[in-house]
Amino acid sequence: MSALTTVVAAGVSPAGGAPGHPATGGRRLSGWLGFAVRRLGGLVLAGAVLVVTTFLIVPLIPGDPARVISGTNSSPAAVATIRAQLGLDDPIGARFLDYVSGLLSGDLGTSFRFGTPVSEVVSSRLPYTVQLALPAIVVVLLIAIPLGMTVGVLTRSGRRRWLDVGFGTLAGMFASLPAYVAATGLIVVFAIGLNLLPPGGAETANSSLLPIAALAIGPAFAVARVVRQETATVLNQDFMRTARGRRLPTHRLYLRHALPNLLTSVLTLTGLVLTSLLGGTIIVENVFNYPGLGTAVVEAIIYRDYPVIQGVILSVGALALVLNLLVDVVLGLIDPRTLEGAPDA
Repeated sequence: MSALTTVVAAGVSPAGGAPGHPATGGRRLSGWLGFAVRRLGGLVLAGAVLVVTTFLIVPLIPGDPARVISGTNSSPAAVATIRAQLGLDDPIGARFLDYVSGLLSGDLGTSFRFGTPVSEVVSSRLPYTVQLALPAIVVVLLIAIPLGMTVGVLTRSGRRRWLDVGFGTLAGMFASLPAYVAATGLIVVFAIGLNLLPPGGAETANSSLLPIAALAIGPAFAVARVVRQETATVLNQDFMRTARGRRLPTHRLYLRHALPNLLTSVLTLTGLVLTSLLGGTIIVENVFNYPGLGTAVVEAIIYRDYPVIQGVILSVGALALVLNLLVDVVLGLIDPRTLEGAPDA
């Protein structure tokens, strides 16, 4: 009997560790330490790139940013006031140091439009964006994993070719559907046609249902395609053949042995989906007039409120980094082998 068969016979899939091994605890601790060092370095690097990018928004504006903000008919005194507020007369190095020192102290600047700290604008809008993005990713996983696994099981070894082709075609169509197109279609059907849900705003408890659906439709089918492919691969592995030979119950065969080996690939993709969801949220919020960071940044662009643009982009980028870190931590808990080579953010 091979080592792999022995592991399966003991009721442990390859995704799990070998319990009771005297060196397992030490290796796992060492793996988490290496993971923490790599991730910390990656976060520092990604955070530095994010800070530099947001800082360069103002210096890279074509022409004179102060003139752009104040308008072409503004007086020289008004332009000079705005230049002083932005620190445009200082050397770029000094301006960058001021920007970084402000970030370290929690100061994101002051909104030109509202005259309030940018941190207040961000903190008032961020909960709305989180209320869309996090439920959307939960919906993606709840749809994609069962759907992809079911199709993968039903079509394994070339069975039900019609289902495999039909699912691939349908999933590819929905996966390529832009979020704003999905949002418009949902409004036409459920808000205008059936009058079941509000077409926008955040006044009622069900106002977020259509935006969440618009965000989740495309990623759900994209992840389901990956789950279906991974299911087919896992089902052809030797340990799954051995488990089927032992006539294990269906729920134990697929949930205990197949599912853990799928989650590594699925959660890795989920980290990328999270980032795309945050970007899609900006568009979807504007379609539904939802008062999150997406509408805040579009309004800031219209009113040339550059400190708010910087603050929103910085906040969304930081949120993406944190969410990807959490995904990697969950991956490490599910499959400790990923700790040996977790990609940096």
